[in-house]
Formats: sequence, structure tokens, C-alpha cells
Amino acid sequence: MKKHFFAIISRMKYINRWGLMRNTRYENLSEHSFDVAVTAHAIATIKNDVFGGNVNADRAAVLALYHDAPEILTGDLPTPVKYYNTQTKRAYDEVEKTSVSRLLEMLPEQLRTSYESVLTKREEDDYLWQIVKAADTINALIKCIEEEKSGNREFSGAKKGIEKKVNAITLPEVRYYIEHFLPSFALTLDEHTHA
Repeated sequence: MKKHFFAIISRMKYINRWGLMRNTRYENLSEHSFDVAVTAHAIATIKNDVFGGNVNADRAAVLALYHDAPEILTGDLPTPVKYYNTQTKRAYDEVEKTSVSRLLEMLPEQLRTSYESVLTKREEDDYLWQIVKAADTINALIKCIEEEKSGNREFSGAKKGIEKKVNAITLPEVRYYIEHFLPSFALTLDEHTHA
């Protein structure tokens, strides 16, 4: 197979998220991955600098950058469909594994091990994947907040459900991020710059 990996990765910008919802502004997979990477890096940095941890914030950011890469080939399956029941979830997990395998086949053999370590979940990265999942959930909530700020009530129900998920995260570094940084996303530019 030809070595198309990076060209395929660059196609994240063509995959829109929130396909079942009316959006005031579409969010593509590329910008979502960037946002999750920034948040995951921040949470890991908080773990280290505020709570005396010793985790690799750079690796958390890289895992987040690639966390939805399989969706380049599968598309963004809406959450209500993906988690409809255990059979659907299991089937989607298999499709996702196949997508990862196809992506890895697009790399020269010498690079596959390095990229496999960021495209698949490994036990040694369990804690970092918790951070990435928390960052992903926080960014879903931010999307709901932004849509609400634009007058779009379409995301009201999703926001309530996602707020419950965010509030259920008990990691102290995530709680710190939520307390200190999440409220700013509801503000306007003037409120940010004239505070």
C-alpha cells in the first residue's frame, strides 16, 4: 500500500462532528482534536505543577491529537448511535480497530510501532487516556456552551447530559481545570479582554 498516512490524517478537517444536531458553527475533527490536545496538556500540567504529579503532559497532548483518527475512515458516529446498546458499541469498537489497522498500513514499516503507540490504548498510558477522555468530555461541553451562546437551543439536552458526565469526573486536576478555566468559555471577547 502507498504511504498515505499523513495525507489521510490531514483529512480530519473534512469530518464534521455533531452530525445529528443543527449547528450555528460546524466543528470538524481537526479542530476538535486540537482543542482536546490543548485541554489534555493543561490537565496533565495541572497534575504536575499543582498536585505534585509526574505525568508526561506532552504525551497526553499527542494521544489527544490522534484520539479520533479512526473517524477519518469511519466518520463521526453520533454518540446515541455508538452507545445504543452493548452490541452496537462492540461492533463499533471492531470497526474502529479495523480503521486503526488500515491507518497503520499506510505508514512505512519503520514508523508503525511509534504510531501504533498513539493510535491504540496501552496499559502504560491508562492514566493519560483518562485525561484525554476527560478533555474530550470537557470539550463536548464547551461546544454546547458555545452553541448556547449563539442562541442555539438545539444543544440544551446534550449540555445537560454532558454536564453530568463532567461533574462525575473526580480527578483533582480535572476539577481544578473545571473550576478555574471552564467558566471563561461562557464569556464574550470583551469580557475576556476587559476583565
